[in-house]
Amino acid sequence: MPGPSAAVPDATVERLPLYHQVLADLAREGETTVSSVRLAELAGVNAAKVRKDLSFLGSYGTRGVGYDVEFLMLQVQRTLGLTGDARVVIVGFGNLGQALANYGGFGERGFPVTAIVDADPDKIGTQVPRSDANGESATERVVVEHVERLAEVVRDHKITVGVIATPQHAAQAAADALVAAGIQSILSFAPVVLDVPESVPWRKVDLATELQILSFYQARSGSLQHPA
Repeated sequence: MPGPSAAVPDATVERLPLYHQVLADLAREGETTVSSVRLAELAGVNAAKVRKDLSFLGSYGTRGVGYDVEFLMLQVQRTLGLTGDARVVIVGFGNLGQALANYGGFGERGFPVTAIVDADPDKIGTQVPRSDANGESATERVVVEHVERLAEVVRDHKITVGVIATPQHAAQAAADALVAAGIQSILSFAPVVLDVPESVPWRKVDLATELQILSFYQARSGSLQHPA
C-alpha cells in the first residue's frame, strides 16, 4: 500500500473507509469543514480515536476550525490507495454473486464490477447492468463469461481485484485462477482460509461468523438486562 499507510495500525485502517464515507456525504451536502467531535459522532466512534487515527495520516486539523473536508478525504483516499477506479471481477454467479453484481455501492466507491465469470453453461451470456460512479445503473451491460476465459478477461479489462462468490469447495481453485490471471488483491465470501502468495493481499467476509459474533453480543446484552 503506497504512502504512509505502512505505519498505520490495522485498527485505524479498518476505520478509514468509514471516515471516507462520512466525508463524502459531508462534501455532497456542501460542508467544507468538520470537527473531530462531529466526525466522531457521524462515524460512531469517540473524538479522541478520530484524532489519533487521522494523526497517522499527518492530519491534525486546525484548532477552532476542524478539518478541511475535501483535503481530509483526499488524504484518506491516498492512504487507502483509492487514487483511481480499481476494476473488479466476480468469480461465481450464484445467488451471492448475483447480489454482489447488482449492488451499486461498489462502483460508487471506486470498485466498478467490470466482469463476471462462472462455470455453469446456463449462466454464460447473462447480462447485468453496469453501475456507474454514482452507483446507478448505466446503459452498458456486464456479460457473464466462462471461467476458462478469466485470464483473458482480466488482461483485456485491466482488472486488479477479484471477488470470490463461489461455494466453499471451489474457493481455492478460484483463488488460484485469480492469482494466475494476475489479480492484485482478493476479497472472498467463502468461509475458508485461502492459500495465496504473500504478494496478493486478501480478505475474507464470512457472513455466518459475523452473525455468530452478533449473537454473542446479543446474548451478553440479554444477560445484563435479564439476570438469572
